[in-house]
Amino acid sequence: MDGGPVSAPAPERLEVLPVGGLPELRPGDDLPKLIAKCAPWLENGDVVVVTSKAVSKVEGQLRTVPSDVDGRDAARQQAISDEAVRVVAARGPTRIVQTRHGFVIAAAGVDASNVQNDEIALLPVDSDASAARIRAGISDALGVDVAVIVSDTAGRAWRVGVTDHAVGVAGMTALLSLRGETDPQGNVLIVTEVAVADEAAAAADLVKGKLTGIPVAVVRGLSTVDDGRGVSTLLRGGEDDMFSLGTAEALAEGRRQAVTARRSVRFFTAEPVDPEAVRRAVAAAITAPAPHHTTPWRFVLVETASVRERLLTAMRSRWAEDLAGDGFTPAQIARRLRRGDLLVEAPLLVVPCLVTTDGAHSYPDTRRSDAERTMFHVAMGAGVENFLVALAAEGLGSCWVSSTLFCADLVRAELDLPADWQPMGSVAVGHAAVAPADRPPRDPDAFLLRR
Repeated sequence: MDGGPVSAPAPERLEVLPVGGLPELRPGDDLPKLIAKCAPWLENGDVVVVTSKAVSKVEGQLRTVPSDVDGRDAARQQAISDEAVRVVAARGPTRIVQTRHGFVIAAAGVDASNVQNDEIALLPVDSDASAARIRAGISDALGVDVAVIVSDTAGRAWRVGVTDHAVGVAGMTALLSLRGETDPQGNVLIVTEVAVADEAAAAADLVKGKLTGIPVAVVRGLSTVDDGRGVSTLLRGGEDDMFSLGTAEALAEGRRQAVTARRSVRFFTAEPVDPEAVRRAVAAAITAPAPHHTTPWRFVLVETASVRERLLTAMRSRWAEDLAGDGFTPAQIARRLRRGDLLVEAPLLVVPCLVTTDGAHSYPDTRRSDAERTMFHVAMGAGVENFLVALAAEGLGSCWVSSTLFCADLVRAELDLPADWQPMGSVAVGHAAVAPADRPPRDPDAFLLRR
């Protein structure tokens, strides 16, 4: 056995048969013997589906709780906390959790229905083992080889309503692979795998129901090829789980990854930038703190190619004049001008501007005036950093370049900006043409000073 999913032929006919006559189950009852007594007609290859509540009852997975509504609910919430290893999502009292078994389900499978008023039921400790014991007991009683599924009721993401699914399996494979098979149109199936144990559990529930008092049903005609791995093959985890993080975790992890993933990208593809992604990044930028409850940020999107070309040509000419005036040689000037090429090559150019006239305070002394100006510059930096991190979260590369700081008057003229708008550099935005190099690790303690 290679440990991978197995394939089996589709059945020609299926029957789903209820097993009636079972008594109210209590801890210590011999469930396999009771099933055999009520279903002496079981045949080799049948799949016996037993609701987890029945298994929990006979195995003593019951918790005594207060019988009043409030007390019972409080005890149920505590049981959910006890059974959960992490909360995936929560809204009000409702919690989606991962259980110690590995299941991601509502309320950890803790159930207050179909039990006595002073009890709640927990999932079986090991439902695969429970299924194996029931299978062996039926074999001893009737001499037949059946498969057993322990089922539980669950909701599904993005779908309304509940259905039964397998939480324990013995004597059959839980996951059938159709990979490599050819459909009637001649297409080779690449990734198709069928959760056959879940399908059988759901089919059985059509004759068990929630209100009928019938906890066991039989699916007849289904292949029972066995890979020996129980229910574990149905649990998606590790790199295959695209939704492993819950709401709060996902937001926190997304922020962390966006911050650490932010790099200065200097080579871009020609792929256009989604304007809505940039708009969302601006929305993040303007949540930055600013003095006096002001909103001093403006972001100029230079989207028109002719405007950008005219602006960058003028900036390049001004920079060359400044460098020549500083005594740089033509070769040195040419090397420095190449640094601005990324602004030309990026699909989008954004010029962040600082506007202080609506909220800056005026002071008679230089010390406080300088501090006021610094406060707004810090706020502008916070806004730009928010913008860059949000772009990274959108999967976009960016690079902040300080060039417009050296020719603010020229930039205002070329972009027809108000006189009180201060261009604070420019940001090249686009899709990275190459993956950024690994950043050498930096020890945060080297940047911390404690007093």
